[in-house]
Amino acid sequence: MKQALLLLENRLLVLLATAVLLAAGAFAWSRLPIDAFPDVTNTQVMILSKAPGLAAVDVEERVSYPIEQVMRGLPRVTQVRSLSRAGLSQVVIVFEDGVDTYWTRQVVFERLGLAREELPPGVVPELGPISTGLGEIFQYTLEGEGKSAMELRTVQDWLVAPLLEPIPGVNEVNSFGGEVKQYQIQILPEKLVEYDLTIGEVVEAVERGNANAGGGVVVQGWEQLYLRGVGLIKDIPDIERIVLESSDGAPVYLRDVADVVIGAEPRQGAVSRDGRGETVAGMIIMLKGENSRDVVSRVKDAVTKIQGTLPEGVRLNVFYDRTSLIEACVETVVHALLEGGIFVILVLFLFLAELRTALIVVLSLPLTFLVSFVVMDRAGIGSNLMSLGGLAIAIGMLVDAAVVVVENVESQLAEAQENLPTLHLIFRAASEVAAPVTSGIVI
Repeated sequence: MKQALLLLENRLLVLLATAVLLAAGAFAWSRLPIDAFPDVTNTQVMILSKAPGLAAVDVEERVSYPIEQVMRGLPRVTQVRSLSRAGLSQVVIVFEDGVDTYWTRQVVFERLGLAREELPPGVVPELGPISTGLGEIFQYTLEGEGKSAMELRTVQDWLVAPLLEPIPGVNEVNSFGGEVKQYQIQILPEKLVEYDLTIGEVVEAVERGNANAGGGVVVQGWEQLYLRGVGLIKDIPDIERIVLESSDGAPVYLRDVADVVIGAEPRQGAVSRDGRGETVAGMIIMLKGENSRDVVSRVKDAVTKIQGTLPEGVRLNVFYDRTSLIEACVETVVHALLEGGIFVILVLFLFLAELRTALIVVLSLPLTFLVSFVVMDRAGIGSNLMSLGGLAIAIGMLVDAAVVVVENVESQLAEAQENLPTLHLIFRAASEVAAPVTSGIVI
């Protein structure tokens, strides 16, 4: 009781505490991850394995099943499931809620070494990105008149994606559509027979012929010069000049047994937009736990700069931006809060017939919201349509509690017959309804 009276008598202390609360709430709001919807994706690790040339049934038996069996013994695992397609295996390990994401990836990676021994040659399993079902935050297409699908895909893979991937909060950049450029070696079987060579020997020769080699150093005075043999392939003539073997003292070059051409990687499916033919698309995936609003803002700033580095005639056309969805959801909730506050003032003023009392009740709303933001920040709860909508729904309950307290204070002041100070009357009025109001809110 003495502490409560002390607060009533020291209004400056109350105002200072309120100012601190306002600052803490505003700071917590600036830190809260903002998104359109809450992310309810469970804690999982995805293992992706490319198996070129294998049918779906072979992928299931030789890739997915061995990985599943190895992963079933991991601690705190609730489910292991897989999806097998022609040339691709996807195994998903679901963990208990609340498990640290990076710990799950560590234990999966350690156990994955046991499965590698049972997989077909050339199949290398990889861990999927650290993302969730709501990780797709930004999508765009690359368009350019007179540019082929291969040229656009090359720009996407070698210019746009490398500039977007280092952005903080971006997990990966996925590319779709277009044709992936390849230098293809089309072997002539009759030439292999003529020179008594095999396809394996050609493959080994190409691998040997595409590398740099160190050659030590040469010391001249106080300088050191590094010697290196440069053998990395740069163009088609470099590939054609690779030596396969010697025949009667004369070298047999790759061009003698094969044609080297520029072609496209085999693919399934394509990307088109607005019925104007094929195009190339990019999708930016956000790192799990990041603030989507901040990440999208960084991406948009980078896209503005990238536009100026694109080849002439090529443009980056955005067709999905999570920011617009976030802003629409936040705007909906803010409008609901503002409209609720306005109607509260009007109704209270009509029924209580006193503007000061109505304003006192309304002031409890922003203070409550700021306290909620501090709690949300500490509890790791982001601001989205559900959490902010819950605050909007709580307006009625908060107003009811404030009205009961303020109305009882007004009644005590108006009906007071004892010669007591005003602060004592206010304290007594608040004490009378504090317990029932608190219990009602908690219930």
